Amino acid sequence: MNWGERSRVALRYTFAHGQGHLSTFLSSLSMLGLVLAIALLIVVLSVMNGFDREMRERILALVPHITLYSHEPMQEWTSLAHHVLDRPGITSASPFTEFDALFMRGQDIETAKGIGIAVDAPENARLLDNVAAQQRQRFVTQADSVLLGAGIAERLGVGPGDQVTLIVPGNGLAGQNGPTHFQAMPVAGLIRSGTELDESVALLHLATASNLAGLGSAVSGLRLSTDDLFNASRLAWQLVADLPPGYFTTNWMMTHGNLYSAIQLSRELVSLLLFSIIAVAAFNVVSSLVLVVFDKRGDIAILRTLGSSRADIAWVFILQGCLIGLVGVIAGSLLGAGLSQVVPPLVSALERLLGFHFLNTDVYPVSFLPVDLQWRDLLVVGGVAWLMCLLAAIYPARRAARLAPAAVLSEDRS
Repeated sequence: MNWGERSRVALRYTFAHGQGHLSTFLSSLSMLGLVLAIALLIVVLSVMNGFDREMRERILALVPHITLYSHEPMQEWTSLAHHVLDRPGITSASPFTEFDALFMRGQDIETAKGIGIAVDAPENARLLDNVAAQQRQRFVTQADSVLLGAGIAERLGVGPGDQVTLIVPGNGLAGQNGPTHFQAMPVAGLIRSGTELDESVALLHLATASNLAGLGSAVSGLRLSTDDLFNASRLAWQLVADLPPGYFTTNWMMTHGNLYSAIQLSRELVSLLLFSIIAVAAFNVVSSLVLVVFDKRGDIAILRTLGSSRADIAWVFILQGCLIGLVGVIAGSLLGAGLSQVVPPLVSALERLLGFHFLNTDVYPVSFLPVDLQWRDLLVVGGVAWLMCLLAAIYPARRAARLAPAAVLSEDRS
């Protein structure tokens, strides 16, 4: 038998229709199990990739990679910022002032972290991108206004144009006690980043925040960005070593590192679990092909009588396993890619229908279901699944190759 004849027999055993084609039914069951396993794995990987992408591009774009503090209020922050920017790896430096405050509206009180930023600094554009354009313009032009996180505003029952009262304890950065500050401020707009910042942060103008925190013209520190997220810890240590005593740093690995590691670990564990499901589907290919061999004993014997070698018979069933794997991989990849694009709007529709949020930023890093379909995942999952099917076909192929020709079977029966 040449390769064309082997392929034609394998195609007939895999896709023939009509009565008496048990091999086609068994092959279809194997394909179905493989399709479902691959589709499920691709959907889950796309969701985990989405969380990873949102962590890097959304959450870590809103928080500083490195935060530089001083034990004393930072007065000469302008010259310090220029000095820091001269270091390789540091791409931006902007001043900020932060304080803990109570936000009061009537009888409702919420705690939040007030952060004062330089609204005209390009480094803070990503923070303000999460505010509607009209509200952002109002905040930029109104120095005594505040931007509230959407979660805080919802719990207080306020919106743009309303007023809230800030209560800021009189604790300066250096630990000295001072008077508690009370100030009524208009809400210029709401921060809707879809992240945990919506539940805990309020943005103010830098000068306003410094006055409320009792720092005068000083600031709390500098927000630094780097050209490599995963090099932030080393850069922070080098920066502190290069500066005079009295400075210290934190980096995103200290505040969000556990969350990022948890996402990576979850992705690896879920991938391992779902790859095991694909392995079970591949094992189903073994059992199906063994039954096909049993069902096609007569056909195999006739082929052997007509001159087909053991290798020809073995290759027929190996090709059948490859065909099952190929169809399962293609159909499963297409189904998984399609479902991964449908899942986010489906979850959003269910949330609107039930009036319940499945993902809340009180618990989860983002308030929506992110999806990031990567072609690398399709290739890896498809390649591994097809290879499993190829290996699964070896045992049934060897079993079929050991069957004797029809003449030998007749002599044995006689």
